[in-house]
Amino acid sequence: MRNFLIIPILFIFLASCSNSEDFDIPKISKLEKLEEHSNQFIKGIYSYDNGIHVAIGFGIANSIMVEGEGGNIIIDTTDDVSQAKEVLSEFQKINQNPIKAIIYTHNHGDHVFGASEFYNAQEEKPLVIAHSTTAEKVEKILGIINPIITLRSGKMFGTNLDDNELINVGLGPYLSAGRSSPGYIAPTMTFEKELKLEIAGHKVELYHAPGETDDQLFVWFPELSALMPGDNFYTTFPNLYTIRGTSHRDVTGWVNSIDKMRSLDPQYLFPSHTMPVEGEEISNALIIYRDGMQYVHDQTVRLMNKGLTPDEIVEQLDLPQNLKESPYLAEFYGTVRYSVRSIFNGYLGWFSGDLADLDPLNIDERSQKISNLVGGNENLFSELTRASDANEHQWVLELSNMLISLDFKTEEVMKIRNKSVMQIGIHETNPPKRNFFLSSAKEFMEGRDPAIGLSNSDTLYQIPVENFFSILSVRLNPSKVDGELTSGCFVFDNKKKIKTTIRNQVLEISSYFEEEDCDFIISSEEITFKEVLAGLKGPIKTLGAGEMEMKKGNSVAFLTYLSKFTD
Repeated sequence: MRNFLIIPILFIFLASCSNSEDFDIPKISKLEKLEEHSNQFIKGIYSYDNGIHVAIGFGIANSIMVEGEGGNIIIDTTDDVSQAKEVLSEFQKINQNPIKAIIYTHNHGDHVFGASEFYNAQEEKPLVIAHSTTAEKVEKILGIINPIITLRSGKMFGTNLDDNELINVGLGPYLSAGRSSPGYIAPTMTFEKELKLEIAGHKVELYHAPGETDDQLFVWFPELSALMPGDNFYTTFPNLYTIRGTSHRDVTGWVNSIDKMRSLDPQYLFPSHTMPVEGEEISNALIIYRDGMQYVHDQTVRLMNKGLTPDEIVEQLDLPQNLKESPYLAEFYGTVRYSVRSIFNGYLGWFSGDLADLDPLNIDERSQKISNLVGGNENLFSELTRASDANEHQWVLELSNMLISLDFKTEEVMKIRNKSVMQIGIHETNPPKRNFFLSSAKEFMEGRDPAIGLSNSDTLYQIPVENFFSILSVRLNPSKVDGELTSGCFVFDNKKKIKTTIRNQVLEISSYFEEEDCDFIISSEEITFKEVLAGLKGPIKTLGAGEMEMKKGNSVAFLTYLSKFTD
């Protein structure tokens, strides 16, 4: 029962089972520009006369230190504590004054998961400042969608690729998350639209600026004419959609946020990814960036309004040549084609408008009909081998899906399929797609099984216990619920009450109960309960040690309850 429910707080590691084939990525000349793009994150501390220092290349995201009077300000904290420790050490070589404030530009892990290293650097704890919705969004990433986001992020960032296999990840040299546990610290000061305050002798202005995330903010130091845009600007086409998965990103809101930044006329632009931009070039960079986004948005909507489907729009829409040639819009992170589909979906949802797409045949039915059409599974397999020999790799992927669905020569099909996956990855210049395909190919060839690493108790402290019950609700296995009504009740820290009711194969959560309404009642400290759900402690041992107490019912009832959240 120890790991009955892995509430997985963060990273992927891969356990190798075999090495059936060598994984070898040849050098391809068309990748020279991607290799040159790595110059955007050569590792080092980049210092400026105004007392601003940027740690670049220590991982995927930059961390920024602004020197002040008797203290320093940190903007974004890297993606894990091991990386943050290295960055902090470099910053302290420059200035050993205490950290007065930590500012999160947004909720993504590569900006918040190194925070504890900076936060605990001195006895007097700094402010932790963020938008009012940032904590909720971090908790969502760490909570209900963590398993799938973690797995897909691992592939997109190539966390299982060796140094000689990974060129870069588009926004940085690599993602370092997974080397150590996350060190997220919940914000201690938040705001809605704007916040102006003085920190360490600096006037600091923070503005809500929706863009890559809804909680995005930018930081403006008016006396230094220095702007920190977070992830609303970096030197590559913006990720209007990310293939690891994301909520819809409001492109027009993003454009408006850039226009707000332009109005300040900054002389220094310090993004949280890629190199800083200085002087007159900033105006040109921001104009190119916002115009590229607006063009893709406006033309997608124009063609959408003419009745075109996403597939048709993707075929027709590309950036104008003057925008396409700009280094600020090179498709090393986001792409036009993925953006088109996301914009369409944001306005109209998943239905393309093609009647055949509304209720399509399932993969098994479609595969069988195609097989019958071509004269049987053997002919379908012959077409697969022909397509593979002809380097028609996308067609191989689609044919292999059918044959796998038909369970025909599955082992051979998978080997042929993986060759195409490998070839697509080798020749792809967009790092997210490249790394996703190469990671998938490597997992297949080396027999690797992804597993989720667990966090430590320090991170669990930062997540409200209510969030853990939200996770439970999406982990309920309906096959283990036979229509019975079960009510499990919990008391935390002798004051907070939570009642859960399993009914109609869903988990209802409420904040009040009477004892007679409960099949069992558990009393414990919040952190103990979190550790049990995260698999850091076993429920039986914890009950036996008295760290969790049965106020009503017995341990069998509790363990039976927990079993309903396992696959």
